Amino acid sequence: MRYSIGQVAEKLNLPTSTLRFYDKKGLLPFVDRDEAGRRSFKENDLNFLEVIECMKKCGMSISEIRHFIDLCMAGDVTLDARYDLLAKEEATVMKQIAELQEQLDFLHYKMWYFKTALEAGTEEIHMVDTDEGERVAPDIQEQYQEVLAKCHDIKELIDYQNNN
Repeated sequence: MRYSIGQVAEKLNLPTSTLRFYDKKGLLPFVDRDEAGRRSFKENDLNFLEVIECMKKCGMSISEIRHFIDLCMAGDVTLDARYDLLAKEEATVMKQIAELQEQLDFLHYKMWYFKTALEAGTEEIHMVDTDEGERVAPDIQEQYQEVLAKCHDIKELIDYQNNN
């Protein structure tokens, strides 16, 4: 089956301008043209486009994606190179995931902090007196970790129901 650029755009939820941009940047060497010069996509072209979209979402540059597509077009002699490229990208994505998880964990801690303060009606529950005045208790994150360790559902721990 053949697809027009509009049909592909609709199937993949992409603007046609994105597909034209990809073509202009050399990412679609596999796409045929019909007798009128219009792009004519095959079923397998959709697989390539899904790969391109994945790589783009992973943060790969157009030139990196084009390099991968070029390797694909070269055939089986590049299987090792393609695998290695994806393995390298996996490591990059895993690092991004770990960093985002750390950020999410911190957000959850702060949400718990403010939820418990809201429930108490004051942030004072998390404060201690020092020579320099009040400050957040130095063991507050440890308190959170203890509560978190006993928690079965993070939403119960961090969700605050404002009943006003």
